[in-house]
Amino acid sequence: MNPFTICGTIIHAPACGEIEIIENGLIVVDEAGGIAGVHSPEVESYESVKQTAVAANSLIELAEGQYLLPGLIDLHVHAPQWPQAGNALHLPLYTWLQEYTFPLEAKYTDLAFAEKVYASLVDTLIANGTTTTVYFATVHLEATKLLADICLAKGQRALVGKVAMDNPNECPDYYRDSSAQQGLADTRALIEYVRTMPGNEQETVLPVITPRFIPSCTDEMLTGLGELAAEYHCHVQTHCSESDWAHNYVLNRHGKRDTDSLNDFKLLTNKTILAHSCFINKNDMATIKQQRSGIAHCPLSNAYFADAVFPARRALDLGLDVGLGTDVAGGATPSLLQNCHAAVTASRYLEGGVDKSLPQLERGVSAGRIDFKEAFWMATTGGGKALDLNIGLLKKGYAFDALVLDTRVANSNLVVWNELDKGEDVLQKIIYNASRQNIRKVWVQGKLIGGVDQQA
Repeated sequence: MNPFTICGTIIHAPACGEIEIIENGLIVVDEAGGIAGVHSPEVESYESVKQTAVAANSLIELAEGQYLLPGLIDLHVHAPQWPQAGNALHLPLYTWLQEYTFPLEAKYTDLAFAEKVYASLVDTLIANGTTTTVYFATVHLEATKLLADICLAKGQRALVGKVAMDNPNECPDYYRDSSAQQGLADTRALIEYVRTMPGNEQETVLPVITPRFIPSCTDEMLTGLGELAAEYHCHVQTHCSESDWAHNYVLNRHGKRDTDSLNDFKLLTNKTILAHSCFINKNDMATIKQQRSGIAHCPLSNAYFADAVFPARRALDLGLDVGLGTDVAGGATPSLLQNCHAAVTASRYLEGGVDKSLPQLERGVSAGRIDFKEAFWMATTGGGKALDLNIGLLKKGYAFDALVLDTRVANSNLVVWNELDKGEDVLQKIIYNASRQNIRKVWVQGKLIGGVDQQA
């Protein structure tokens, strides 16, 4: 890859609750797609760096009204559910799974169908500025390999997992691993496949061990997956304490909470992503923090299927690594920016409460709100920290995963007034009103992979 330098207004979140804006900043991207340097106009090296790029014809200058942001990191997507996004959201989780989701996921024995769906989803996520996605696939090994192939070919950074689910009491006969041994063998095969994919030398696609959730797995499966996580030191993803039903199921079966059960199976590591986690308590948070595991906060799907609000403010204040997830298709939109908006809104409902028959001071959770700064941090820096990867920041030593957001697109809901909107005001408007039409360019590891300009 040819190195290049990009010049424009840079917006990122170095710390939770903190936004840094560098006007007319320079980012130098090296041959490997990493950030070799970030230069503000005040530093002595600025002019020489810019002139060197001009001389090499490698300077990219953003237009007025355009901003350079870190690529968005989606910590929780069910890839096979893409065709049902927006359907059956009126149903409780258990019914939604049994009547809609499992029949759909069972179709992925058909690789032609899988290719059509997965290609559509990856293209859509990239168009929405999502540079990294953590994917649940299905129980089917070959279709899961195909998803990894598609992510690599399209250039998206991805963590791809073959779903493990073998419990005959909770999984339908037509859709589950035939045995724990088969599920473990297929998980091992996927890990080996992804790690040896030609063209994946930079490991932009990674394998992730994926017990669907405790109810869907036997103890034999969970034990074996924990052993694979220790053997391969790879990522783990699962659902944790998502809903009343799922949380209480684990209490009844194991006599302990989800967090403790997963920890006992050695599935909580510094590379683990716990989706939802709405019902975790202070002790659970302490365990998650001790194991340095991450949480995928899915504000939209929580409203539909968890019937609870994840206590984001409390988790962030305790120093947990929290990112965002769209949870396609439990979350109906593939836009992580919309989930930033939803995270802020959900936190306001949590703090303010919703039962107006109660006195104001009794109806909500005090100090429960987050704002746009925390939401943006979760969508970028927090997601990178949760994955233990150098992504999510526009900083030296990080991968150049980034997007150009254009506030001057015609017929857009995003309108910025130069005489009124300054600094962080612009970021707020981006979070609340930007859509895929505002995303002009998308890079992963320094490679331009999408955006409106790529489609022109």
